[in-house]
Amino acid sequence: MSDVGREGLAALAGMDNADRRQACARVLEQIENHGLDTLRLAFADQHGVLRGKTLMAAQAASLLADGCAMTSTLLAKDTSHRTVFPVWQAGAGLDMAEMEGAGDMLMLPDPETFRVLPWVEGCGWLLCELFFADGQPVPFCVRRKLREAEMELASRNMDILFGLEAEFHILKVDNWHKQPEDAGQPGHVPDVSLMTQGFQYLTEARADELEPVTEVLRKACVALDLPVRSIECEFGPSQVEFTFAPMGAVAAADAMSLFRSMVKQVCRRQGLHATFMCRPQVANLFASGWHVHQSLVSKKSRDNLFMPQMDGELLSPLGLHYTAGLLAHAVAASVFASPTINGYKRYKSYQLAPDRATWGRDNKGVMVRAVGGPDNPGTRVENRAAESAANPYLHLSAQIWAGLDGIDEERDPGPVTDTPYEQSAAMLPTNLIDAVNALERSQLFRQRFSGKFVDYLIEIKRAEIARFLSQVTDWEHREYFDVL
Repeated sequence: MSDVGREGLAALAGMDNADRRQACARVLEQIENHGLDTLRLAFADQHGVLRGKTLMAAQAASLLADGCAMTSTLLAKDTSHRTVFPVWQAGAGLDMAEMEGAGDMLMLPDPETFRVLPWVEGCGWLLCELFFADGQPVPFCVRRKLREAEMELASRNMDILFGLEAEFHILKVDNWHKQPEDAGQPGHVPDVSLMTQGFQYLTEARADELEPVTEVLRKACVALDLPVRSIECEFGPSQVEFTFAPMGAVAAADAMSLFRSMVKQVCRRQGLHATFMCRPQVANLFASGWHVHQSLVSKKSRDNLFMPQMDGELLSPLGLHYTAGLLAHAVAASVFASPTINGYKRYKSYQLAPDRATWGRDNKGVMVRAVGGPDNPGTRVENRAAESAANPYLHLSAQIWAGLDGIDEERDPGPVTDTPYEQSAAMLPTNLIDAVNALERSQLFRQRFSGKFVDYLIEIKRAEIARFLSQVTDWEHREYFDVL
């Protein structure tokens, strides 16, 4: 049996062209030059988790042309890897015969994403998009959703640049809990202890304490062509932030996906546990956020379209409209920014995280922070709402669609605020239930992502919420067991 997909899939899918054939030839040349034995093919699922297969490098030419078979139920799972759609019924609960009975879909590699993995001997890596055997795209492929948003910008003679700042924790593992009784959906998490005690924000001593592992991660970033700019020790214990140079939309989401996967794999090989979970249940840890800097640029001249022309102005009119769109759709976009139940425990007043849809001039308490001004080609806005666990393809797509709606409707962001936790503004959801309900009502995101995709994502999130609500928490047990 073969894992190779449908013969001539690239042509069937309309992806076969001279540029792609040249890129495929370069991949085959690099595989030979590096003497690679295996290839990892991966795609980002609905949660932003990379899934895929390891195949023999000798199959590379066929895989690039024909793709690789994958089980379609991977798109029907929640974060515990439970299948939440009735895939054995007609239409698989999605009105899609192609996904009935756990049938196959196909991963088609993007040759431009090829890397040699520095932590795995003789192994290459390719990121893929999803198609059915007839060449039709799978409507739940998140990378394609972002490419569609990027193509809309191109039709308007614009590009977008995203600069990423990702916070996460690196912890020592004291017990992996690998006994059979520790398995489950989800399984028992590892027991951990701290790498640093923290509470010394950006001090050189703490950074040096973390350097033995952060330097390994930095070298891996360089080997993977991830444009890392800085490595910082954050305020909390064992908390780290990596920042990256501006990239295009799909490139930025690809980079975030590969970075998170690399960090977890490299740390695990060193007996460490890296987590992008927003607020782990470990004493004294601080919440991790994901700050996304963004600016529109002219596709032709590459001029920054957010840079204002007059002294005293913070953003150009286009930049103001874009910012207003981010604010107007912030509540509905919350599922994309914070897709986990845990992520909403970060939205607290006076905690360097937003709790409402505000904007300001270089203010780290607002949701959208504006940086730059006249004659500053680095003028941009920074959305501080997301958690580091967000699906990068969906979050960045939502940013583009919200910003473009602000431009199309000539929305006004209103005055900047210097008191972000006192400003009268739309409050961000305090829980995933309210966020899902807001997304369900959003006409913009139903139009731009498609109603089918929004309903699909909501079904998965509601299954996750239902499992959470069915569990008895430590808080409930302490609160009621002895009193009532």
